[in-house]
Parts: sequence; structure tokens; C-alpha cells
Amino acid sequence: MLFAKNAPWYVRAIMPPNLIWEFPNADNEVFLTFDDGPHPIVTPFVLDCLKAYNMKGTFFCIGKNVVEYPHIYKRILEEGHAAGNHTMNHLNGFKTSMERYAGNIIDAQQHIDSLLFRPPYGRIKRSQALFYRNEFSQGKIVMWSVLTGDFDQSLKGQQCFDYVKKYTKSGSIIVFHDSEKAFERLKVALPLTLEWLAANKFQAVTIKD
Repeated sequence: MLFAKNAPWYVRAIMPPNLIWEFPNADNEVFLTFDDGPHPIVTPFVLDCLKAYNMKGTFFCIGKNVVEYPHIYKRILEEGHAAGNHTMNHLNGFKTSMERYAGNIIDAQQHIDSLLFRPPYGRIKRSQALFYRNEFSQGKIVMWSVLTGDFDQSLKGQQCFDYVKKYTKSGSIIVFHDSEKAFERLKVALPLTLEWLAANKFQAVTIKD
């Protein structure tokens, strides 16, 4: 599967303006993010790993999963991590009408009290981004600067970690997935990433809404 591991300029150029791709002024801070949870097995694994290294993450949650696993969502918040809206049903903005997409964000917002939003698949139309900014004036649409590729079943966990090592710098927003599909690679790549971050004096912190 082909995908841009580090969101190069030409990818950013074709997307709506004012999306957040990184935090360039962060001093030795990185932003670990996890998409598509909460999941009853994978998310607790992620939380245990983060706790072991005293690192924090930002979890972009699917609304229907929060409804199904509220105790895991509660644990995310209780342990000092941040949560963000990832729509109610993981909709692809390029393939979804404005009306349905807007309604799906609002539905998820009833369960995820956050001003952070990440479009599933990283796909959002300009009209959808404008709706979000009008509806949530203080909201942030958060993308990424490092895509681990843990969703790609043709990769190995070591390769996902190699992407992290190659592209991460201060202020990077790194994407993992706390999903069943990604777990085989995540369970290798995430511990290696946390060990590497600690050894290189990086601190993973939450994205503030």
C-alpha cells in the first residue's frame, strides 16, 4: 500500500487551509496520536505502554466505539490523556455528503467532549472543514507529520517503527491506530517507539483543545 509517511508539502497543499500538521515550536515534545478506538483489547495495551514510559497520548475516538466501550474511554481521560472526535462512524469525507458528514461529527460530539477533530483517512473537503470551524470556533482539525503505516498489513512492526525514527522531530504529530487491524504491527512498533523517544530525550504530550 502506498501512502505518504511524513505528509510532504504537496500533500498539504491540496488539502483545506489551516489544518494542523505539526507543532514546530515544541521543544523536545512530540504528539502521539491513536485513531479509531476505543478497542477493548488494543486501547488498554496502548494505555499500559504509555503508563510504563510516563508518556501521554491523544486518542481520536469513533463515537460508536465510545458508546460501546465507555469504561475504556473513561480510562483514557482518567489517566491524563486527551480525546478527540473522529466522527461517529468513521466516514470518508471525500465520499460523504456535507449534510451526513456534519451530522456525524455532531453525533460523535455528544459522546466525545473535545474541540479536537481528525477526519478519518485524513480526507476532508473544504466545505466540511469550513463547517467544522463555523460550528466549533475554537476547534482544531488535527492531521499529522508522521504516519506509521500500522494499518498496512503488508508491513512489519519494525518497518512502522523505522518510519518513526526517520521522520520524527520536535513537534511531530505521530499517528498510530488502536484498532484490531493495526494491532499486529502496533504491538511491536509502539514499545520500540516509546523506548526510542525516552532514549532521545523526547516527551510525548497531549494535544490541547
